[in-house]
Amino acid sequence: MPETSIIIRTFNEEKYLEKLLEAVQGQAYRDYEVVVVDSGSFDRTREIAQRHAQKLIRIKSEDFTYGYALNVGIAAAEGQYAVAVSAHTLPLDKEWLGKLVQPFTDSKVAMVYGRQVGWETSKFSDAQDLHRTFGPSPKVLRPPHYFANNANSALRRMLWEEHPFDEALAGLEDIEWARHWMRKDYLVVYEPAASLYHIHEDTWRQVRKRYYAEAVAAKSLGLGGPLTVPKAFAIEGERMVVDLLKATYQERLPKKLPEIAMYRANKLAGTVKGLVNGKVLKVPEYREAFFFDAGAKGVVISGPGHAQVESIHVPRLKPGEVLIRVTYCGVTLGDIDLYEGKHQYITDGTTSYPIVPGQEVSGTVVAMGVKVAGVSEGAHVVVMPVYGCGRCVGCRAGRQYMCAERRELGVLRWNGGYAEYVVGPSGAVHELPPGLDSRRAVLAPALAVVLKGLNRIAKVWVPTPGPKRCAVVGVGPLGHMAARVLAHRGHEVTVFDQNARRLGYFSGSNISTSQNLEELGRFEALVETTGDPVSLDRMLRESPSGAAILVLGVPYAHRRFTFQNEFAYDKTLVGSVGSGSGDIEEALTLLSELDLERFFEHVVPLESFSGAWNNVRSGEHLKTLLKVER
Repeated sequence: MPETSIIIRTFNEEKYLEKLLEAVQGQAYRDYEVVVVDSGSFDRTREIAQRHAQKLIRIKSEDFTYGYALNVGIAAAEGQYAVAVSAHTLPLDKEWLGKLVQPFTDSKVAMVYGRQVGWETSKFSDAQDLHRTFGPSPKVLRPPHYFANNANSALRRMLWEEHPFDEALAGLEDIEWARHWMRKDYLVVYEPAASLYHIHEDTWRQVRKRYYAEAVAAKSLGLGGPLTVPKAFAIEGERMVVDLLKATYQERLPKKLPEIAMYRANKLAGTVKGLVNGKVLKVPEYREAFFFDAGAKGVVISGPGHAQVESIHVPRLKPGEVLIRVTYCGVTLGDIDLYEGKHQYITDGTTSYPIVPGQEVSGTVVAMGVKVAGVSEGAHVVVMPVYGCGRCVGCRAGRQYMCAERRELGVLRWNGGYAEYVVGPSGAVHELPPGLDSRRAVLAPALAVVLKGLNRIAKVWVPTPGPKRCAVVGVGPLGHMAARVLAHRGHEVTVFDQNARRLGYFSGSNISTSQNLEELGRFEALVETTGDPVSLDRMLRESPSGAAILVLGVPYAHRRFTFQNEFAYDKTLVGSVGSGSGDIEEALTLLSELDLERFFEHVVPLESFSGAWNNVRSGEHLKTLLKVER
């Protein structure tokens, strides 16, 4: 049995957790175990914990309080001392753990807490507050000076068994526990040699919420209330003056002045609200939303010509929904149209800003709401980009794009894949077959569009035996896929494009290429993907009798077309939009059989989205992918 158990509470702590656990492994004091208590993380927190910790315990986010999480962890631990440490801390040296438990040689010591100092990314005033609270001198606390802090503390387990942490408190469970035992003549020791960096990288909203929770807890313990509001104003005002003077002395005032003012204002706002009214944390569902207000990085288009990477809210899952950690997202012309304000849905008022773009998404299911079937946590998936109500005529016919209540990923009522996480209905999620990786799978939505169109045209072309002579006009991503699929099915394929680079992508294949749109009269099946009315007009006029023509390139410019010739010669014009679940499944099966390596030549990180758009505009590469997952 280990002498000491280290309890770490986590929720989306992947950024620093591994560094912390590695630092723990490097401690000179070795008689310990690590217990991680996770409250519903959907980043890589649990994967990291499974690699480094001896125990990983999962609790429901709706059950979380700081005291409850610690009680669960200590109950599962074996050590006679329980160390509580924040998941976003790092020991200053290899002596931290040994120094933290050393005072327990005195049997009257109930609890020890160590020093916390600011990190290089800490807000100036946050670091100053840590310095004020955790000074360089050791001390032994006695009533009425009650204090402790579970971001860096240790307690005697046998005393915890008699008096666990108060699970009803929104915070300050450490002070309540320390006060209980100090009133029974036990000691609380502050040991500054047991030092950690405490890394706060909060947004201003998170700063307000942190101090709101502390104020609510202080009020519950009788340590504060509406009458202490003037004192809070005086303290924060005094500290702001001192911070400004210190920043001036360090010649950092011009840079730090706005940050100091914002920090003090937000801390005071949260504190005052908590002292006056703490009702939010008394309602379980509100408390859960408060503690687990998750953020993620995403590209937000806020208006025509305005897009940037921002911190976006990750909503709580509703029944039937899943949370997907995005691995790859395909860049499309539709994304650029949204940015430029040219998308049809923007011009006709169907959708509005702000929106996170991205219709082609692959990733991993990391969390699930209730009533989810057909997919499991940890599954690698792609997302069907159009999802309807499931009840209307269009949905029942497999034409979700006709549904008035439909959601379109990255376009309409559904934030897309230019973000670390996507929330969507489980019915829109398709699990990857074995052996198919997420990079190749991100092409499935586009391939599904192609397959739906080709399957439709195959139903109407002349049923003569043997392969068909097929022409594909325009070999951007959709045209290239259409040519590959037709060739894979055994047809004779010629592709037409004025871009020699795109034609060169077929070098070494059995697909013929041409830069001149001629001899259309010899093709039985023709696929138009450019959206160019001139090309479509020639195909309609010059194709042979009985030809089947598939139109994938929409929208076309306003132009008059005369169909007398087409109808007189038994030609069939087929339009195809979007895809359905069956098309996605077929695409996932077919992807590993097609030569699509040219689609993966340009992969850039999410932060380079603007350059990716420029690349798509220039046509320098066949396809551009965003690598979203870090």
